[in-house]
Amino acid sequence: MSLLVVGLSHRSAPVSVLERAALHADAQVKLLQDTVAADPATEAAVLATCNRIELYADVDKFHAGVAELSTLLAQHSGVGLEELTPFLYVHYEDRAVHHLFSVACGLDSMVVGEGQILGQIKDALARAQDLHTAGRLLNDLFQQALRVGKRAHSETGIDRAGQSLVTFGLEQLAAGTDVPGWARGRTALVIGAGSMSSLAAATLARAGVAEIVVANRTFERAERLADILAEAEGATARAVRMAAVPDELTRADVVVSCTGATGLVLTADAVAEAVTGRTGEPTADTAAMVPAEPFALPPTSVGTDENCPLDLASVQGTPGFSVHGEAAVAGMDAATLEQHAAWVGEGTSLLEQGREPGAGGRFTPEADAELITALAQAVATAGRVPEYRRPEPVAEIPRPAPAVFLLDLAMPRDIDAAVHRLAGVRLVDIESLAEASADAPMASDVDQVRRIVSDEVAAFGAAQRAAHITPTVVALRTMAADVVAAEIARLDGRLTGLDDRQRGEIRQTVHRVVDKLLHAPTVRVKQLAAEPGGTGYADALRTLFDLDPETVAAVSRAVDNTDEKDRPA
Repeated sequence: MSLLVVGLSHRSAPVSVLERAALHADAQVKLLQDTVAADPATEAAVLATCNRIELYADVDKFHAGVAELSTLLAQHSGVGLEELTPFLYVHYEDRAVHHLFSVACGLDSMVVGEGQILGQIKDALARAQDLHTAGRLLNDLFQQALRVGKRAHSETGIDRAGQSLVTFGLEQLAAGTDVPGWARGRTALVIGAGSMSSLAAATLARAGVAEIVVANRTFERAERLADILAEAEGATARAVRMAAVPDELTRADVVVSCTGATGLVLTADAVAEAVTGRTGEPTADTAAMVPAEPFALPPTSVGTDENCPLDLASVQGTPGFSVHGEAAVAGMDAATLEQHAAWVGEGTSLLEQGREPGAGGRFTPEADAELITALAQAVATAGRVPEYRRPEPVAEIPRPAPAVFLLDLAMPRDIDAAVHRLAGVRLVDIESLAEASADAPMASDVDQVRRIVSDEVAAFGAAQRAAHITPTVVALRTMAADVVAAEIARLDGRLTGLDDRQRGEIRQTVHRVVDKLLHAPTVRVKQLAAEPGGTGYADALRTLFDLDPETVAAVSRAVDNTDEKDRPA
């Protein structure tokens, strides 16, 4: 098996590239025909959806196959090879099988667990079969992928994962309150018109928001989603262009963003300006909201006390982070940050030491870098920022009630992580959702599906390796039968006095001897061939028994033809 897949998807390429590289039906047909006509490929199938374009092929040379498939994708998509190459991914053999099975289960979809991809895989297989570009390998692969996808949906709750992500994100925004009660009467801005954004918009509509505004780079798609929300959900919805987002931010209570952009859609400055325009008051940096009295923690030499979690000496000279606290160091509140700053400052807060006189509470870059580098060092070592002994309880620093709620469902992120530090704003993103939902049902469903995929990949590989040696074993037994027939014929000519019963007994005896001699080796070689690295046993058999390669190939063609007749519709 030499399975190769070259493709691009929403995980590797921006929407602008995916849209330009989209293949219409005629282009897919021509791509398949040109692929099997190319030198390295003998089979081909195209999986083309709104979020992915993948070319699968059975190739005899890896590097030549990658080069040829990449070139063909560029030619038929109309995107130059140099421009397309940075967004392409390549999977080979078992990794390619693992990739398709993951896709079939919805693990690689924009909405985790969505079932639409199964129909698209079925269409891809039917197209390749109609064009006779799918041989034994791709027929087996795609049919098994469909079975694996159906198994994942029937044995787990993976089809609920996408819904759970949106719902859980809104629950996090609502901070434990009832989502319909929290959402009712609010104005929502949805940025993006893809499947995840559409799901979020529909969920908000059912929760009772007063109005939904949809913004998208392609205005027609925003209009289509707004129309669907109005017709199917009875929501008050309208579409705007992306240029209108800054104005809409000043009116929105809830913002959901999920686009395919590779850069930030909403910067911290843009959000701060919108909140200021909404409330009439400037936003504050919560990392600067420290208690008036510095904490009186015991003086210490940094890194020498056994209970001290931080070691500045080991990170001296290491460049610090440019954004203060990097969203308060992965979500740390200001009080905890100040507490650890006081410890590493030998009783005097580094935040206090680093304040610029008359700068209105701002910190020097040196203090920012030194503190955050030390804290990041602790996070990297311990997985979290440990507490110093059991410090005295620190009163939570009051934070203004959120005026704007933001949900970032994009990966990579759409909304600047620095927004976490803005007062009057609550931001929930993929990272915070992943941390908060580690024990959620959707996480366990995804893990269960991943185990199913791993098991199915191993089983598929074993079956393919075992099938690879079957024609050689059949050819060996055919050769043995021919030898037996020739020897029986020679014996008949020499022993003319034997009657039919005696001749039959001799014939059965010779056959039994040959069968017994071949039984153990052929059974064992099938077992060995099914194991990883077992593909060489077929070559060994052909060499040891001097089997005619054309005889083996003829058996392979006969097996393939039988399989084609027996394939389900």
